[in-house]
Amino acid sequence: MRIVLLGAPGSGKGTQAMILTGQKNVPHISTGDMLREAVSSGTRFGRKAKDIMEAGELVSDEIMLGIIAERLSQADAADGFILDGFPRTRQQAIDLDELLDQLGVPLDTAVLMDVDFDILMKRLTGRRTCSKTGKLLNIYFSSEEEIAECLNAGGELIHREDDNEETIGNRLNVYRENTEPVVEFYRKRDRLTMVDADGPIDVVYERLLDAIS
Repeated sequence: MRIVLLGAPGSGKGTQAMILTGQKNVPHISTGDMLREAVSSGTRFGRKAKDIMEAGELVSDEIMLGIIAERLSQADAADGFILDGFPRTRQQAIDLDELLDQLGVPLDTAVLMDVDFDILMKRLTGRRTCSKTGKLLNIYFSSEEEIAECLNAGGELIHREDDNEETIGNRLNVYRENTEPVVEFYRKRDRLTMVDADGPIDVVYERLLDAIS
């Protein structure tokens, strides 16, 4: 199983990737984690990335592809991988395809965790943390019992300052502008799998399994 996982903030792709990783015994390769690991380990491309980052510059696609190649050469990726956070542009998708073909591990599919933007907005702006228990809640989707449990315990529902409509709206718009060309790239190559990501975690996971089986 070799997949690229696509999804907007709030789509639940991170949660689903964790479950899938545990069930299928393949690594969830997040580009942010992968970059930090390469820098920490002092790999060939990690050293290059470190120098660039210390100079305050952005790591190039060429170096990111090198880091991806290094990561996929590790033993735990022999039976597949879930790549998360790359590609973010159409050109990156083209370059990734070429790299995977060179490595002899072509992509099976790109999975898009599809959620209506109105629901994403509620998932993100409705997030609250119970000050007493630390439990993550949502004023739109959590049950009355869950919210009452926090309040009755003397807790407050803490709202992160950046979880507001303007900030979240900007994040979602940037995601949509960047991701639509990537989605279209995989769709034209008949390698796009859409999963309805609206619903309980276990229900969405079953849909995900059905889609990639």
